[in-house]
Amino acid sequence: MSVVTDHGTIWGETTMVAQTLGAGATGYDATARALHWVTAAIVLFLLAAGIYMTNGPEGPLADTLYELHRSFGLVLIPVVVARVFWRATHPAPPLPADIPLPQRAVAHLVHGALYGLLVIQPLIGWVGVSSYRAPMKLFWVVPVPPIWPENRAFSEWLFTVHGAIGIALLVLIALHVGGALFHHFVRRDNVLMRMVRG
Repeated sequence: MSVVTDHGTIWGETTMVAQTLGAGATGYDATARALHWVTAAIVLFLLAAGIYMTNGPEGPLADTLYELHRSFGLVLIPVVVARVFWRATHPAPPLPADIPLPQRAVAHLVHGALYGLLVIQPLIGWVGVSSYRAPMKLFWVVPVPPIWPENRAFSEWLFTVHGAIGIALLVLIALHVGGALFHHFVRRDNVLMRMVRG
């Protein structure tokens, strides 16, 4: 069975099993909706904090945001893993039948890219902090071990990649939100509301 996005597949083609399981669904179940909105809240905070950390002044606020950014980045890892697993075992309800094939392709591409970047982005951050050897504690309490040998030059390169992926995520999220609003206000179908109320 392939992994399935909010509106289609992430990787591979949807199997007949996935189509059969999702055929009667009109909205997402409570677990899928909870994972979606928890992911959204964490990612939006991480992006906002990252923008401030990169462009704002140094000081107590920046230090606090650094700690929260690291902690919520670590929290995002199991959340995304759970979301991918849930989508793989609980296929998304099908898109309206009248949506043109190019729009379906774009939706699948955006969702696939979003999931892929959400998987690798927090891992890159963790490796970057580990190779820099900055101390890490989950929400100031639980020590987090490094997962990579110390290498400051490699760390700096990873942080550059981390920032570029953050920009890519902003673009993809804008496309994702824009698509959802297009469905709701222009097409007037249930694509957005099935993630809001099931």
